[in-house]
Amino acid sequence: MSPQESASPIRLLLCDDHAVVRAGLRALLSSTDGIEVVGEAGSGEEALAVAARVRPDVVLMDLQLGGGMDGVTATRHLSAGDGEGPHTPTPRVLVLTMFDTDADITRAIEAGATGYLLKAERPEELFAAIRNAASGRTALSAPIADRVLAQMRSPRPALSERERDILQQLALGLGNREIARALFIGEATVKTHLRRIYGKLGVETRAGAVALAKEQRLLP
Repeated sequence: MSPQESASPIRLLLCDDHAVVRAGLRALLSSTDGIEVVGEAGSGEEALAVAARVRPDVVLMDLQLGGGMDGVTATRHLSAGDGEGPHTPTPRVLVLTMFDTDADITRAIEAGATGYLLKAERPEELFAAIRNAASGRTALSAPIADRVLAQMRSPRPALSERERDILQQLALGLGNREIARALFIGEATVKTHLRRIYGKLGVETRAGAVALAKEQRLLP
């Protein structure tokens, strides 16, 4: 038996909420040796269930999955080995998405993703990334690698839990007095937190803070 025949193909699970995208990826991946699509999922919940059944080496994960569990949460569960037996290998999760905001990248990597690719990648880059992920090596699109390095060089201060609470109230359209009542704090305290939020986000207005929070998905 030749080495190529004896080597097991990489077992891949596709997770994307668009059936047409999954079909396209399956057709694309069938054209390369050494990769076998062993399952598909259209939601985070389904990805966990299918992964427990087919035991993939790599999960190709979209971030936005419609309603229910998003790709980041599913990545966290898969990377932690939730729901698997003690002797079941934990799959590597390779994010494949259209979104490249700093918040998306940070959340995915913190959740345990081995790699982060954009859907605009060339097929050869996708194949290489899957092989790298299966071997435990990090796989990042060039634009993503640039953003990660930029974050490391000049990281944005993280918002505290209280600052996130206030930002969430801002997004609901509440004024300072209403926020103070909702969070059982003084109005002066709200103003102090707002100044800190503006400084951390690099904005000067309430509208700017809310717009940036929505763009970078800083809110639950």
